[in-house]
Amino acid sequence: MNLADMSIKEIRVTMEKLDEVPKDFLQWLKEDKRAGVQALAKQAEAALARQEKLAQMWADMTVYEKAMFDKGHQYIFGVDEVGRGPLAGPVVACAVCLPKDFYLPGLNDSKKIPVSTREAFCEIIQRDALAVGIGIVDAARIDTINILAATKEAMKLAIQQAGSAPDVLLIDAVQLTGMDCEQVPIIGGDAKSVSIAAASIVAKVTRDRLMAQYAEQYPAYGFDKHAGYGTPEHLAAIARFGPTPIHRKTFTGVKEHA
Repeated sequence: MNLADMSIKEIRVTMEKLDEVPKDFLQWLKEDKRAGVQALAKQAEAALARQEKLAQMWADMTVYEKAMFDKGHQYIFGVDEVGRGPLAGPVVACAVCLPKDFYLPGLNDSKKIPVSTREAFCEIIQRDALAVGIGIVDAARIDTINILAATKEAMKLAIQQAGSAPDVLLIDAVQLTGMDCEQVPIIGGDAKSVSIAAASIVAKVTRDRLMAQYAEQYPAYGFDKHAGYGTPEHLAAIARFGPTPIHRKTFTGVKEHA
């Protein structure tokens, strides 16, 4: 490729077609003295730095998975939940088994990813994963057995619903009873394991969609805005209108009005 024979517009169009910026291409840009090309070189250098940062983050977040693959395990499940803290709505868990060659740069804890990216990542994960299971435990059940027990129940349901038997479970800080496989509880796992991060993405998107549906059913509470968490707006609505059937009657902020 001879950039000297290309216009700045042609170079820009070429760059837009590249999924990643090759280092030799960046070097060619730097050697071109045209001001417009130098500006493109700076853009390309920043893009390459982002790519390298994401690649390093991926390497850091696949340490657990690589260790398990090296032991000969194939079905390595990441398990996570969303919705332990809200005053309303279910707790939702997800179990995800990713292929060994899966690569989704930018995958991270669902709370650290913008909504639009989260939605896009959720589609990719559900399309490409070897197995995906979702477990949902509603507010009434949470009130009956407590939130920790409900969280574990949702996780077990998710694993069962995935349809494949796991060799290993990578779980965000929880140990499950009655499982016939190795478990690796990881504190802050959704930021340390791509499998757990993938599970957190699917669980978060699933729960947010459910809460948006509840917002249509109970429009006075704003569930689509706070997802059931105890915001001032939500607490004021509970005080004014009382709890709905999806509120957790044993939780502080709700039980006073139940």
